[in-house]
Amino acid sequence: MKSIHIRNVPAATLAALKRLAEFHHRSLQGELLTILERAASIAPPERAEGINLNFVDTGRHESMGRDEIYEHHR
Repeated sequence: MKSIHIRNVPAATLAALKRLAEFHHRSLQGELLTILERAASIAPPERAEGINLNFVDTGRHESMGRDEIYEHHR
């Protein structure tokens, strides 16, 4: 498992995190890991390279501009 080192944490922030860890009956490391896991769980998904297009034969044979292609993503 990888490690993270955070420098220059204000004393008040560290004290509050220690109190929070004690409240949850966890070590400071356990509390910080829980906080990081929660934050990571709401991160946007990784973006795939390029654009994935699905083509369907609709019988339509005309050009589409950018506005028509992306109109549903506004």
